[in-house]
Amino acid sequence: MLNYSVYRSEENKQWVTFIHGAGGSSSIWFKQIKSFSRCFNLLLIDLRGHGKSKNHLADLTNSAYTFDAIAAEVVEVLDHEKIQRSHFMGISLGTILIRTIAETHPERVKSMIMGGAILKLNLRSRLLMRFGNATKSILPYMWLYKMLAFIIMPNRNHKESRLLFIREAKKLYQKEFIRWFKLTSDVIPLLKIFRQEQIKIPTLYVMGEQDYMFLPAVVKVVAQHNLSQLQIIPNCGHVVNVERPQKFNHLAIGFLQQL
Repeated sequence: MLNYSVYRSEENKQWVTFIHGAGGSSSIWFKQIKSFSRCFNLLLIDLRGHGKSKNHLADLTNSAYTFDAIAAEVVEVLDHEKIQRSHFMGISLGTILIRTIAETHPERVKSMIMGGAILKLNLRSRLLMRFGNATKSILPYMWLYKMLAFIIMPNRNHKESRLLFIREAKKLYQKEFIRWFKLTSDVIPLLKIFRQEQIKIPTLYVMGEQDYMFLPAVVKVVAQHNLSQLQIIPNCGHVVNVERPQKFNHLAIGFLQQL
């Protein structure tokens, strides 16, 4: 089973499940724990090969690397903790995984908060994925990851989140990074479905104004999906929960309390 941490609140029985992005770990949510634990029970999960879940690689070697398979591992943790329904919060690639869970297990998802959401790969990001897939077995994976981090988070004010993800990525194994990178071949058709089909679950997108690679697609989708809301944080890049934690926490908790 995946590694996870639980923070229980005696005052509220609602759960919020936190899903990090590729190359990260549950530690990226350290600026959310204090604020959210006042109101909710928290479940923070390390996805396979990340954080402390990399200790279980031997058990996962033969498992399929698909979004459906990884989503099933997250649901297994919910089952183990007897959590019937939860709000879900994700960042970057974690938002794709949350939407997958909402498709495969909609009865388990009370709402979705998508930070730095990925709904479409623009030309630059597609070229990056192609280059990465072509060189992932040749170049040291940290070279590739650092390059991706600088392209997605290029500004000076993105430095903290950029360094955080690079530091976490160093804990991955090369083979594990390659397995995750191969998932990008499944992303484009999956994202097309997500853009076209609205799911009947309340959704809040929290995007940075400077998230130039992914923000335009989210703006278009929210205009078409009436159960979705969009909040744009000024002077902020891709990893909104790290760069502007107070604003992110205020928006996310306010959304959950309205529900």
